[in-house]
Amino acid sequence: MEFSAGESNAEPARAGPVLRVADFSKSYDKAEAVRGLSFDLQPGAILGMVGPNGAGKTTTLRSITGILAPTSGRIEIDGHDISRRPMEAKRALAYVPDDPRLFDTLTVWDHLRFTARAYGVRDWRDKAEELLDHFSLREKKQSAASDLSRGMRQKTAICCALLHQPKLALFDEPLTGLDPRGIVLIKQTIQNLAQTGSAVILSSHLLQLVEGLCDHLLIMHRGRCRFFGKMEQARGLLMGTGESLEEVFLRLTESEDPADPDTPPPVPRS
Repeated sequence: MEFSAGESNAEPARAGPVLRVADFSKSYDKAEAVRGLSFDLQPGAILGMVGPNGAGKTTTLRSITGILAPTSGRIEIDGHDISRRPMEAKRALAYVPDDPRLFDTLTVWDHLRFTARAYGVRDWRDKAEELLDHFSLREKKQSAASDLSRGMRQKTAICCALLHQPKLALFDEPLTGLDPRGIVLIKQTIQNLAQTGSAVILSSHLLQLVEGLCDHLLIMHRGRCRFFGKMEQARGLLMGTGESLEEVFLRLTESEDPADPDTPPPVPRS
């Protein structure tokens, strides 16, 4: 089954990037988690965000969603500064963390109803039913979240994220806990989201998934950007010797100093 995005309750698309991260930095006390990160993401793009543990990926995602406040710099979603206009910015995005925290006593359907009310989605029931069928959650519709498996909880969170047709969707390790059929569904869902004009960020340690699914790549190491650009640019600039993305990743993130001379030159941001 091919999932249809359906009609959106969002405002018409605006010109310019869906996401703009400008000189973003985030510190915890004296520890600097992310420093000087800048990139734009256009509608329909699928960005793979990769980096070793502690690279700053989750901090970046949580700052984009407004969960964390930037120490400095700006983050804009659909033209709205997440710090100054958080409500407008958050209406345009959806975030699925690696371990979604659902309300244990609410059913799957309750979560969809709650999400629809929170985002002001009109005529949401048909869309919700379509999502339940697409993710094989029909039999779990009236099940409490506490009774769901890890994979079912992940699927429920994704259904809620898609209900309001976000302009920007963030997925942090979305394949965790999913069976092979669920993995195929998530891949198809991400592709369909991009085809309908949503921008997608996929943070994952599965480099083959990123290389096969994403058209843009962001490599982070120790809070710094080591590469940002289109996947074809990464192949041309970084993989010219026949290296795989895994080999390039290991080469770019093996240094203790993120500002070492081996850092690849910046590429055009597009």
